[in-house]
Amino acid sequence: MSQNTSHAVMAQRVEARDSLDFFPTPPWATRALVHDVLGVENCRGAVWEPACGAGHMSAVLAETFGRVHRSDVHDYGIGACVGSFVGEGADRAECPFRPDWIITNPPFNLAVDFAERAIAEAVVGAALLVRSTWIEGVARYERIFSRNPPAIVAPFVERVPMVKGRWDPNATTATAYAWIIWSACALAAGRTEMRWVPPGRRRALTRADDVARFAGAAA
Repeated sequence: MSQNTSHAVMAQRVEARDSLDFFPTPPWATRALVHDVLGVENCRGAVWEPACGAGHMSAVLAETFGRVHRSDVHDYGIGACVGSFVGEGADRAECPFRPDWIITNPPFNLAVDFAERAIAEAVVGAALLVRSTWIEGVARYERIFSRNPPAIVAPFVERVPMVKGRWDPNATTATAYAWIIWSACALAAGRTEMRWVPPGRRRALTRADDVARFAGAAA
């Protein structure tokens, strides 16, 4: 049986180091963070999305957050600031305000670097959408989790399909994803809460105009 490569993204989201690793976030997955994990009442301040791509996540964050800053290392033509969230140099991305939250779906190979800066600079907290297996591994434990354990690990019970270069609302996947959230007020406590994103959220949190807004946005 031949593999369905057009609508199936297996658990191999590992890109070459020079790849942009552009996998747009389905709109409902960002809404799940707001509605099921953080709570809408906690998403009214200012947020920075530093790997915004074509705006799939930042546009959804703007549905609740009062102020959204968008940046990415590549210009996707949506008017976002261009700069690198990690590393040093003239192209280093900065936010024009001190963000309450830094929320993003980071490039796989740079997720640890994204986490370190986001934790250090966000006033209230940082949230990264990563593969569920990202919480494993000695190197990540030593760099991140042993020093700054997350306040919440929120795995999706249902799959979050992501396709390279575009959002495909009909895609399927075998890859499991989770939101990892660090809260400034919880870092000292050193305790991590598991908070599952329940099934049925893809259907419940997909809006009628999502296809018109996001399906055509691509690299």
